[in-house]
Amino acid sequence: MADRPIATPRFPYKSDRLKPLRAFCQTVRLGSVSRASEALYVSQPAITLQLQALERELGVGLFERSGRRLTPTREGQLLYELAQPLVESLDGLDGSFREKVRGLDAGELNIAANSSTILYLLPKIVEHFRAQHPDVRLTLHNAASADGTDLLRSDAVDLAVGSMLDMPADLSYAPVYRFEPLLIAPPEHPLIKQRTLKLEDLSPYGLILPPKRLVTYRLVDLVFQQNRVPYTVALEVGGWEVIKQYVAMGMGISIITSICLTDADRGRLAARSLSAWFPTRSYGVVVRKGKYLSPQARAFIELIQPDLFTRSGYDETGPSER
Repeated sequence: MADRPIATPRFPYKSDRLKPLRAFCQTVRLGSVSRASEALYVSQPAITLQLQALERELGVGLFERSGRRLTPTREGQLLYELAQPLVESLDGLDGSFREKVRGLDAGELNIAANSSTILYLLPKIVEHFRAQHPDVRLTLHNAASADGTDLLRSDAVDLAVGSMLDMPADLSYAPVYRFEPLLIAPPEHPLIKQRTLKLEDLSPYGLILPPKRLVTYRLVDLVFQQNRVPYTVALEVGGWEVIKQYVAMGMGISIITSICLTDADRGRLAARSLSAWFPTRSYGVVVRKGKYLSPQARAFIELIQPDLFTRSGYDETGPSER
């Protein structure tokens, strides 16, 4: 008896292959049927039916429960890797077509960045972008690192610019700039005049740091803990301009990256390198893997680093794996 050909899976639900695949991809991305239904403006029973139809046609289970979150099985993860680019390409077809037709004469661009990136790194880049593409509506979303990644995952922003310490698997980070860690204090402070500087020398002086939830505070704490050096926080306050002002007033010392130190600070503050103990901080572009990058987004990235696409694995739709 001749071997029977392997049946090609069909998706008969409402005679539409895209709907169950879209429901599946949103459920994987958001971790629940209820969130997927909200994102797609479809009822939860409809999403459940679409997922069940997909599992029946493929003959495998696509999800398993991990706590309160649905996570894809091994087969589900494989399907997601295949289906996600197709769904996003089809969903973005109208917008992509309009963007290709209009080029960069219109449209909008949403970028997430924290306050220091917006204040110190982006002004010149934004100025050049606005000069080259005056009709593009550009919005900078002031967000800490964790908030920025949430905005990326929900597609509320096209890209993020900033510093990343921990890189989630669903995001891609291309570092562009690197900045030295610095101790800042008033010019007449004893630590500034000291010939050699050890981490232990900072212990007697209170630190002025940003809030605990931010990366800088966590990094400072980690370095002192690893070296078993005690330290005290004299003041916790948001905003590097505020921190620098309080340091200049003699209310404490601080640990910053050189991106935050401007020419205007040279008269009221002095700095010493702390690169022997603290890592150099990189700043660059963060995007969601598989996300289509609009011409506006690509133009902005090119201003940050002209050769970023060729040297970091970006392709026409987004960052590719290497």
